[in-house]
Amino acid sequence: MKLTIAHSPDSDDAYMMAPLALGWLAPDGFEIEFIRKDIEQLNAEATEARYDITAISFGAYPELRDRYDLLTSGSSIQEGTGPLVVSRKPLVPAALKDLTIVIPGRRTSAYLSMRKWCAEQGFEPAVELLPFDQILPAVVAGRYEAGLLIHESQLMYQEAGAQLVVDLGAWWKQAYDLPLPMGGNAIRKDLPAEVKQRFAVLMRKSVELARERHWESVDYSQSFGRGMDREMIGRYVNAWVNEFTVDPGPRGRAAVTKLLGLEPVWIQG
Repeated sequence: MKLTIAHSPDSDDAYMMAPLALGWLAPDGFEIEFIRKDIEQLNAEATEARYDITAISFGAYPELRDRYDLLTSGSSIQEGTGPLVVSRKPLVPAALKDLTIVIPGRRTSAYLSMRKWCAEQGFEPAVELLPFDQILPAVVAGRYEAGLLIHESQLMYQEAGAQLVVDLGAWWKQAYDLPLPMGGNAIRKDLPAEVKQRFAVLMRKSVELARERHWESVDYSQSFGRGMDREMIGRYVNAWVNEFTVDPGPRGRAAVTKLLGLEPVWIQG
């Protein structure tokens, strides 16, 4: 059976798919075609159920729940840190209510978590959109006063000269004592139950094998050329490909439910 798997070229997505993409893992009878696109584009295309398996932002799931179920393996969930709001010059967090914040997408979990933080501060953020990899350069250049960082730019903002305003993952941990969920892998709801179950197990094996063959998986991730050296990619994937990625467990699932305000359908791997 042929399956299309869509994921972003982000390091953690590529890393966990390395065993399947490089043939380290037998595909259990599936013929796999990989598609690689920006996560916000994948969120949009998932509304059409374009791919059999796709990376999505958890923030997009409520819109997709009639088309996709979530796989228990492959989530990006981190405890105590997460997306960052940064600025060109030092700002107190309260100053954000008077600024336009550039964001990577309205369906992203980062934007959802930022909106929840802003609601606690008593305001609705004014936002504009840019591709995620253009946000940090745009803030540093002064085109925007503040930006919401996801992916590897979270590790690069200090070197670029930006200032931290809010760490949304740290706020979430303090507010709810939960990890902050960002993205996951979703599988088409209308696929046969046996296919969904079989692929869920295969996805878990891929995550586990990627972690076992860490530096080989890092090298595969680096081949997508996202401006980070090998050591930095290693740090990044160690942070985001973790035990929650193998299986979110009770706390990871509770975190997703808390973020979304609904309980997803999970396919156990």
